[in-house]
Amino acid sequence: MTTYVLIPGACHGAWCFDDLAAALRARGHRVLSYTLTGVAERAHLAHAGVNLETHVTDVLNALAAESDATDLVLVGHSYGGMVITAVADRIAAQVDSLVYLDAFIPEDGDSCWTLTNAEQRDWYADVDATGYGVPPLPFFDDRATAHPLATLMQPVRLAGALSRFRRRVFVNAERWPSESPFAATYAKVRDDPEWTTYSLDGAHNLMRDNPEDLVRILLDVTQ
Repeated sequence: MTTYVLIPGACHGAWCFDDLAAALRARGHRVLSYTLTGVAERAHLAHAGVNLETHVTDVLNALAAESDATDLVLVGHSYGGMVITAVADRIAAQVDSLVYLDAFIPEDGDSCWTLTNAEQRDWYADVDATGYGVPPLPFFDDRATAHPLATLMQPVRLAGALSRFRRRVFVNAERWPSESPFAATYAKVRDDPEWTTYSLDGAHNLMRDNPEDLVRILLDVTQ
């Protein structure tokens, strides 16, 4: 049995993984999925001070409350790549592998702002009336809510290299309506022999468009 930890991207809650989680559980695996502070069903907790460190702490605290949280496979979608990288850095001894689903892969000092493209930066800057909420994009799930701006702006602080982890996997989504904000990230790891990469004919929400592919990829990580 493998323990998968699923972290959603901006504006989304743990519910975006419901079908994927059910498929993994049906195969006998343990799945933990968390909605982050200030987003989705936890949107009532949003305030200007919610940042990347808040979300990293969310996951660390949740895992600390779990029994036998070892040999973890951390899976981050989109913005969730920032979170799983920082979490893995803090509890490296408990983590086996990392999987980035069309997600950012930061190095020390990076932020979503520095890693993304101009189109996405324009989206971040177009905050709602609160001054700190980044509204969901039109193609997001109907349940999506505004996302705390500071989480996208705060640089991540990392102490070690990702080479510590047994497997590192990146899954690229091919069907972006314009340049993918993860194009530079994918290009960086695509030809790196230390990474396993996939490119799927699906839109950014790969959990919706390519569920069977993701199940296969996640099961393969444990081999």
